[in-house]
Amino acid sequence: MSIVVTGATGQLGRLVIDQLLATTPAAGIAAVVRNKEKAAGIAARGVELRIADYGRPETLDGVFRAGDRVLLISGSEVGSRVGQHAAVIDAAKAAGVAQLAYTGILGGPDADFLLADEHKVTEQLILDSGLPYTFLRNGWYTENHTANLAPVLAHGAVVANAGDGGIASAARADYAAAAAAVLTGEGHLGKAYELSGDVAWSFAEFAAEVARASGKEIVHNDVPAAAHQEILVGAGLPTDFAAILVDVDEAVRRGRLAGTSGELARLIGRPTTPLADTVAEAVAAQR
Repeated sequence: MSIVVTGATGQLGRLVIDQLLATTPAAGIAAVVRNKEKAAGIAARGVELRIADYGRPETLDGVFRAGDRVLLISGSEVGSRVGQHAAVIDAAKAAGVAQLAYTGILGGPDADFLLADEHKVTEQLILDSGLPYTFLRNGWYTENHTANLAPVLAHGAVVANAGDGGIASAARADYAAAAAAVLTGEGHLGKAYELSGDVAWSFAEFAAEVARASGKEIVHNDVPAAAHQEILVGAGLPTDFAAILVDVDEAVRRGRLAGTSGELARLIGRPTTPLADTVAEAVAAQR
């Protein structure tokens, strides 16, 4: 039996591997990756590599073993994820894995925004499969907003169409720690965890935090959804992806990402990473 992390070379996957290695012998961990060369650093730490691609179901044959505890990290190709996830679920069922943990989205079946649609279908596929499951309904990563601070600092503005709505985000490493906890601990089967940061913040507060960390004047510009769509497309984003981001902001306006259940902090045994810490780190990286 191994603890198996799919998508292990991605931003979240690498952090989950780090968390697991802190408490689990490398010989008991396997990483499912598409590119062996990209995963060389993981292999060098003693983790077994299993080569497979969500988008090529035939490569998933035999990638899991009976009794494995598997983390299915949701795919990054919006619009193609249901088929990809279904292939992983089928492979996990055929192998007889002991646990399939899935990184879904905050709110689960009650989430009412476009980005949640494929996650909701995937959760139902897992339920229908009869596999022992754990649903990790991840809220927003703070890095979703700090990873691209360059234009914010250049233009002195945070632009959104979320009004005063709040986002209870946490650092990506917090969510990775939660995934490692449910993969290595007991009592998590059949559970759905609503995971979010301890404190919700608004875009006005985010702008103020960036200003504090950078020493620059940063304002919050709340704009209509249609105007935000035009801005994002004008900045080079594909129209469909821009529409998803605008729709997420509308969900934020409705309070759909502001929930602070405390379940993430309980799983990781500490408070979630404050917004100020992640912003300060991101601003320092821009210097």
